[in-house]
Amino acid sequence: MIDHAHDLDRVHEATERLLTAVAKLDNASLAEPSRLPGWTRGHVLAHLSRNADALVNVLEGRPMYESAEARDGDIEQGASRTLDVQLADLRESAARFQDLGAAPADWTRTVELRNGVTDSAARVPFRRWAEVDLHHVDLGIGYELEDLPAEFAEREIDFLTQRFDRHKDVPPTGLTSGSGRVWTTGGGAPGGPVEVEGPAPDLLGWLAGRRDGSRLTVRDGALPELPPL
Repeated sequence: MIDHAHDLDRVHEATERLLTAVAKLDNASLAEPSRLPGWTRGHVLAHLSRNADALVNVLEGRPMYESAEARDGDIEQGASRTLDVQLADLRESAARFQDLGAAPADWTRTVELRNGVTDSAARVPFRRWAEVDLHHVDLGIGYELEDLPAEFAEREIDFLTQRFDRHKDVPPTGLTSGSGRVWTTGGGAPGGPVEVEGPAPDLLGWLAGRRDGSRLTVRDGALPELPPL
């Protein structure tokens, strides 16, 4: 059972971590490259603000974004803003999401995200948690995958292994973390089963496209090449 109220609390904590870290930056550092190809740190922050508003749209039954072009344009337009403006936007958009999340609602309803993807409303707070914490890592300012809460790391591995389950380009793959948790994914491509083992941060980094998997132990084949998220 997904506890949306619990996840909203975790979103708030992740957002406060992010705001505290970003407040230590300056305008020049926002113009520096992030770890995401083609994006500065300013692009990442602008995306996080607009994503909060987009998830408000989702919960209120509107399209997540007006269009792909509008989404990209908003990020590009917001990327060059000064630190104080970025921080204010992050705080205000996060507050709008939290306020809506605190309002009475049917959290069992189905909502629509981008590209026709649907999900339970109760999973939206976790999706926002993933945006905030993973993009905090993407900023490259000292917050690493190893710093992610253990609960988040394991749940995001759950989410991503489900996403790649039966994928036509991924052979049957078993994953084992240092804590002994076991997952399976893939199965739509021939070969395998491939066994992949490593600490949860490295498994998550590989699944989420943040690490190349070189620190993972692979048996019975090569490390599968995962499709982009």
